[in-house]
Amino acid sequence: MVRSFSGAPPHPEALDRILRLALRAPSAGNTGGWDAVVLEGPDQTERFWAATTTDDWRRRSARWPGLRRAPVVVVLFADPAAYLQRYRQPDKAASGLGDDDAAWPVPYWHVDTGMAALLLLLGAVDADLAACFLGNFRGEGDLRLALGVPEDRRYLGAVLVGEAGEDDVPTVSSLRRRRSPEEVFHRGAW
Repeated sequence: MVRSFSGAPPHPEALDRILRLALRAPSAGNTGGWDAVVLEGPDQTERFWAATTTDDWRRRSARWPGLRRAPVVVVLFADPAAYLQRYRQPDKAASGLGDDDAAWPVPYWHVDTGMAALLLLLGAVDADLAACFLGNFRGEGDLRLALGVPEDRRYLGAVLVGEAGEDDVPTVSSLRRRRSPEEVFHRGAW
């Protein structure tokens, strides 16, 4: 995760390749229940920042200048209703998941949209670009309004894409030790 960008826009073909890659994300029932608003350049990305940050946060955040320079912000929205509709269809109706989103033990609209975010991140790396995922912390309603997104869509987060800046200081979180394979993978049983 890079949190400081140079501001240089990615080559349009590279960006299109990254966006197409996200379409290959796994999707429960092949629902494809997510959408993205691609914001390019400061005039467009400013709408994202205005909706999702506050003046106080921008003043306090050492990361703000580097994040703000991201030339592309891909804003990801999940469509829960698409999954309910898909799981009402004859080949999925027996699951009982088509009637109520509370019936889903895991809301796959979040999982699938997250998979698309991961492919955007990996696609950026493959294109020798930098990227960062920002979760949904505030401003979902304002963001939907600013971008003209239907009210039934849920803002999951955004992927910033561009060339890395030179002032990306490691965060406390990035300095934490990663778990070893032995700590994570329980072969055969826990």
